[in-house]
Amino acid sequence: MNAKDIMTSKVITVTPGTLVSDVASLLFTCRISALPVVDDGRLAGIVSEADLLHRYEIGTDCAMGGDPWWMQLFSADRSPEEYVKSHARYARDIMTRDVATVAPDTPLAAIATLLERRRIRRVPVLEEGQLVGIVSRSDLVRALVSAKRAGVPADLATDDAIRALLLTELRRQAWWRKDFAQVTVEDGVVTFAGIIGSENERLAARVAAETVPGVRRVVDKRLAYRDLGSTV
Repeated sequence: MNAKDIMTSKVITVTPGTLVSDVASLLFTCRISALPVVDDGRLAGIVSEADLLHRYEIGTDCAMGGDPWWMQLFSADRSPEEYVKSHARYARDIMTRDVATVAPDTPLAAIATLLERRRIRRVPVLEEGQLVGIVSRSDLVRALVSAKRAGVPADLATDDAIRALLLTELRRQAWWRKDFAQVTVEDGVVTFAGIIGSENERLAARVAAETVPGVRRVVDKRLAYRDLGSTV
């Protein structure tokens, strides 16, 4: 699946000249956590709830505190950037300009990695420079809920088909020790035998087996290297 398959196409946007108060109103009434900022059809930035956390109107700006205002002027941790963030009236002054984006054909795996590495909750989808959608973490969760298992239907899966699908998946993984493990399937029950390097490998193999349609149960009889009195 790609971005175009799960993205939200009807994206609510604002302009650089949108008042911060109107941005807050949209975030609240539409129950969303961020708004793309579009200027002449082009993505100019994004403004999120995080950009509104420290505002002078509600006393959460960095300059607020118990000290008199004239003492705060001498505080070393004040900065022009903080002041702009907490006092600006327009979206253009508080929005994030360095915005990560993806294309409609970007695979979901790449999007998930991007969200994790950038520590962001959503990413705009651009096509030829135009905003065509947005993908959020909740979209990925929704895709997971609606996704159907690929491969042979569970009621038609034979033991041979189950074993073939499982081995195909396992051989794609760097942690799979193909020379030290045996896999058998009987009446939908997958049995692992051999040796493993860690309990995490045992868990990963079980998870891989459980994702194959038709698997009824997983039995893992493999021994860890330490149980054999040797090391790896």
